[in-house]
Amino acid sequence: MQLPDGRSLALDEHGYLTDWTAWDGAVAEALARVDGMELTEAHWQVIELLRDYYRQYEIAPPMRALVGALKRRRPDLASSRVLYRLFPEGPARQASRYAGLPIPVSCI
Repeated sequence: MQLPDGRSLALDEHGYLTDWTAWDGAVAEALARVDGMELTEAHWQVIELLRDYYRQYEIAPPMRALVGALKRRRPDLASSRVLYRLFPEGPARQASRYAGLPIPVSCI
């Protein structure tokens, strides 16, 4: 994947970064742009939560864990319905991709 700043990043066959530490906000925006999306503050809240969760547990959270974590941090986003509006391809899968994380185990 080529970023607007000239960096080139390796993606796996599913479109996920092969090195989650190479991620930054520009990566998330570029991945969202490919999907025809523009990231809002709510998207960023979910993305930041996913990255925090991954740093702590070394795994991307499945949907149930994502909703549970959001209940503590952002209750207004803590429902499947809201998350699917934000990430229509599947909240755990699409949001993890934008966050630069590996594909969630529950999505394999």
